[in-house]
Amino acid sequence: MSKIAILTDSSSYLSKQQAKDNNIEMLSIPIIWNEKEYRDIVDLSFNQFYERLSTQKELPTTSTPSLGSLEAKIDELKAAGFDEIIGIFISSGISSFVNNATTYAEQRTDIKFQVFDAHVTCAGLANMALLAAKMVRDGHNSDTIFEALAKIKETTHIRLVVDDLKHLARTGRLSNAASFVGGLLNIKPIIAMDVKASGTGELSVIEKERTYIKAFKRVQQDVAEQIKDVDYTVRGTIIDAHDAKKSTEWESTFKEDFPKMIVDTSIIGPVVGVHTGQGAICIIWAQDWEELAESYNK
Repeated sequence: MSKIAILTDSSSYLSKQQAKDNNIEMLSIPIIWNEKEYRDIVDLSFNQFYERLSTQKELPTTSTPSLGSLEAKIDELKAAGFDEIIGIFISSGISSFVNNATTYAEQRTDIKFQVFDAHVTCAGLANMALLAAKMVRDGHNSDTIFEALAKIKETTHIRLVVDDLKHLARTGRLSNAASFVGGLLNIKPIIAMDVKASGTGELSVIEKERTYIKAFKRVQQDVAEQIKDVDYTVRGTIIDAHDAKKSTEWESTFKEDFPKMIVDTSIIGPVVGVHTGQGAICIIWAQDWEELAESYNK
């Protein structure tokens, strides 16, 4: 039986303990700031990043993990006795890393390295990695794991509210930015991600509201509409860009309004925060990854 490793990137924002407990390997995504390279979370913590973002005039950009760092990680896992590696990475709609990793995987003939385009980031990516890691522990092969990853991908949705679009527009991570930016002064845009397999994995503005409160209510309505007829347990994760007040408000509201939903919290960490700016708040929801993994054990 093959020994399978699960590899993801730092934009999943799994904690060190989560990664350790689930045997998930991590590649750090670089942040470029004042011509210096920082490793996401490693060199810049969540708090350090947002404190610096609010005080420095020069704004950061992001890069992709180098092929050298990917090669080193693959070599390390091979040396540790792994026969297969499943790489679950940040959406190809907002990063070129999936394409780079896929090309590299085709060149490796000494180990089976397969890449899954998550079409999502942050907690959505984390849940996919956790799903795959549990299925490895439960003894499933890579084909079955990819089948489950495709299933959770089809149930994954995102609603993101940002204070303004300047960061997403500046970094080019918004597919329809040109249509909206000029007319969004004092407007709270609601952003979705095209996660489904048939989609692009891109971010786009889908609604605009006059106030944050109206935007929040619209997000609640969207979630209610999307989950009303599902036949599975929904896990929703509230993620924030250094705005604990909003996170607490969203968490308590969703727990009260959707008592059957599992509600977690996580973060919009540095490499994603480069594009959203501080104060962004989001919910990512999908079929509960633990329930989905368990369904393959029956």
